[in-house]
Amino acid sequence: MSGIQAPKILRRGVWRYLSDRDILIAALVTAVAFVGSLGLLYAAHLARVCWLAGRSPARVAERRTMLVFGRRLVDDRVETDFIERLARVRQHALDGQAERVLLLGGFSGGTMSEADAGERWLLAEGWPPTVPMLLEQVSIDSLENLRHARVLLRESDDSPLPRVWLVTSRYHLARCLYLARRLGFDAAPLAAEERLPLTRRYVARILMEAGYLMWIDTGMRWAALTGNRRMAGRIA
Repeated sequence: MSGIQAPKILRRGVWRYLSDRDILIAALVTAVAFVGSLGLLYAAHLARVCWLAGRSPARVAERRTMLVFGRRLVDDRVETDFIERLARVRQHALDGQAERVLLLGGFSGGTMSEADAGERWLLAEGWPPTVPMLLEQVSIDSLENLRHARVLLRESDDSPLPRVWLVTSRYHLARCLYLARRLGFDAAPLAAEERLPLTRRYVARILMEAGYLMWIDTGMRWAALTGNRRMAGRIA
């Protein structure tokens, strides 16, 4: 007998973890740390998000594998942020600076995966046949993106991971880089936008990302302090 499904928004991103006791404890610890530090803990994470958002390169000369993070589709079509990410990796592929490309993103409510929609956009715009393109289509958040990418990129369990560029929007870079390095990637950020936008929407996204990063980092530190291996193992 099938159970009642949660609303779609509660099955995506950080919301899907709210039924997890460890994650709720991490949220409580984060809230206490925020109050106890008079907001300085959040300010420190905000500074890191802003620094990476503003200073990360939009062009690179070193050839690496490129991981492109997806975004929720709109009527099965890629939206503005996702298009910027795809356009960035396409330009590098055309310039011979991508060894291979892995499109990340599962189903986000439509009839096709984010990775599939991204591939269709790239092929329609013109994709160099010499650059292999792989799809990861079963994840629904950034952590799962990277977990599945790690499996797809390893030739065997003990083989090293390739050096990668993380291709995503500037507001998203700090969280992706934090997760990637904890998962063992030799990763560096590659910004989708040529420069940092300063629109109201973008500032709101940066403020949200700082909160996500604080929650994740505080949770990992709490797990290490208390010896909670299950929680620490989520990003290891």
